[in-house]
Amino acid sequence: MKVNFYATLREMAGGKTVEFAVPDNVTAQDLLTEIVTRFPRMRQELLDEQGRLHGHVHFFINGRDVQFLEANMDTQIRPDDTVNVFPAVGGGCR
Repeated sequence: MKVNFYATLREMAGGKTVEFAVPDNVTAQDLLTEIVTRFPRMRQELLDEQGRLHGHVHFFINGRDVQFLEANMDTQIRPDDTVNVFPAVGGGCR
């Protein structure tokens, strides 16, 4: 499964797109666990103290943020789905 990383996460992952070998019926939470296992530096960027996805991090499956999906992080991901992970981004006009 291919996962696209953006902003500061891209540097931590060593590139924009990273391939993950995951079993069928993997959930968003399973994939998130695999991501932080492979890239431990991402743990504090992505997870809170309880190991849950920070509310300001966006984890998209096929263009939809998991926080707005019915099963949230229990949403199953198919091998051909597109997964994008965005850290919190700040900035703007002064």
